[in-house]
Amino acid sequence: MSVYFHEEDLPADALGPGPVAVDTETMGLNPLRDRLCLVQISDGSGDEHLVRFGPGSAYDAPVLKAILADPNRLKLFHFARFDIAALQHALGVVTAPVYCTKIASRLVRTYTDRHGLKELVRELLGQDVSKQQQSSDWGAATLTDAQRDYAASDVRFLHAMKDILDARLVREGRMELAQACFDFLPTRAALDLAGWPEIDIFAHS
Repeated sequence: MSVYFHEEDLPADALGPGPVAVDTETMGLNPLRDRLCLVQISDGSGDEHLVRFGPGSAYDAPVLKAILADPNRLKLFHFARFDIAALQHALGVVTAPVYCTKIASRLVRTYTDRHGLKELVRELLGQDVSKQQQSSDWGAATLTDAQRDYAASDVRFLHAMKDILDARLVREGRMELAQACFDFLPTRAALDLAGWPEIDIFAHS
């Protein structure tokens, strides 16, 4: 298992075929204000790739953009809503099709209100993920080894968790409902970017 670090784009031959796990690190939680600093991506083979974008980046990343927009390649996220919005705002691409382990967890782990990545990895896979670097400076000129390992761990487990969550979705008869939620995520992200982040447009009032 290795972590590879790249500047501004992925090498063309970095990933194998099939679904890819994706995550982002930004300067904050407002994609309209806080710039995209890092994109993490893995094909599930055991290696993770980190793509850093510097201050003033043009986000001209043709290899990464092609993967994110590939209609034949599933992209796995944990809390996809935020990452899709960040990627769309910075890179100008709509990421699809997508799968969100947080949504899947909420649909099948109704016995708990703990749906964070750390809790999911611990319960489903019996491993621990450190979240110490979650609120660190991702725009720094040099990322520490701890930051790089944290970033890589955010995509390291998504393929394995998807398999377990899919089995539970099928068992509980909620796979079609989950798929409908996943299909709606790019639209939900677009609503966030268009100014409806906290307003439920489906609500009566």
